[in-house]
Amino acid sequence: MFIYDVLAFFLVLGPIVLIHELGHFIAALRLGVRVEEFGLGLPPRAATLFERSGIKYTLNWLPLGGFVRPAGEDDPSVPDGLAAASKRVRFTVLFSGPLANFLLAFALFWVAYLVTDVPVYDDSRVAIVSIDEDSPAAAAGLLPGDIVLQVDGQPISDSDALVAQVQASPDAPLTFAVERNGERQNITVLPAAITENDAVIGRIGAGLGPAETGETISYGPLAAAGESVNQIGRIIMLTVRVPVMLLRGEVSVAEVGFIGPPNIARASRQSAQMSLASGDWFPFLSFVAFINVALGFTNLLPIPALDGGRILFVLLEALRGRRVSPEREATVHMVAIMLLLGLMVFIFVHDLMNPIDLFGP
Repeated sequence: MFIYDVLAFFLVLGPIVLIHELGHFIAALRLGVRVEEFGLGLPPRAATLFERSGIKYTLNWLPLGGFVRPAGEDDPSVPDGLAAASKRVRFTVLFSGPLANFLLAFALFWVAYLVTDVPVYDDSRVAIVSIDEDSPAAAAGLLPGDIVLQVDGQPISDSDALVAQVQASPDAPLTFAVERNGERQNITVLPAAITENDAVIGRIGAGLGPAETGETISYGPLAAAGESVNQIGRIIMLTVRVPVMLLRGEVSVAEVGFIGPPNIARASRQSAQMSLASGDWFPFLSFVAFINVALGFTNLLPIPALDGGRILFVLLEALRGRRVSPEREATVHMVAIMLLLGLMVFIFVHDLMNPIDLFGP
């Protein structure tokens, strides 16, 4: 499966990165910022394809999207470069990369909702969608598809209610009242002993989601557009909530490890296989859209070296009436790049050691 994971990673993430860089590239050209190079793939350079209007179009060895190299990116002494441009121009060029990802995500969701009859979910009923091997849930006999009605006599209307019940009885067996094939059953689950990195749900070993009603809905063009916007908003809110959920112990570090390349590769392959096997392209299209939103939003975070960090310096300049010295800003970005590279290595190793199957084995 490793080779398929690698291929899926480059086939999915490559176009996403390329679209992001095209956003920067098109905005720079339209706003008069000189561009020195637009590359397909990442360096080292394999060949210069052609040169037009002073821009080198290159092919590079690492097949992951592309990059754009504006003139004077950090040097305001270059007259027609990025750093010498007005605040409005710099802000627009920097913002256009994430914007391109959001637009692609919208288009993918729109197509997905148009071509698929989407299952209808009941937000007031919690379903078990997956069971970890050798988990307390598996040992107790819980099954995917079970609807959790009560835990220790307390009604369960959403995953937060289930989390609260597990937290309320940290060392005691829990009695799950579930609906299975239209019949009610009581199942006793003994949560695993909590460790430093365990999340509440991780102590049971079951994945949750709203329960399907058995009905589906077909979307027209306008309804699909509206649902696409809603879905992008949900993903952004989830991205914001994850750190809070980690601090509250609702999820573990292992459970959010899919942010790293190995688990993104695995999920890319799984979503593609699921769509090919079923003929339903919603899993694959919606997953690629999800990654687009996550990449676009993450890049807008006010972290130096990312687009959002560079935008932050533009906003600081607008507030202060003068810019931070280019040398100091460049130093901040360079330090941030080194820290981000270290974080990426950590996430990569963590994902290899803690694989997550988002779409099943």
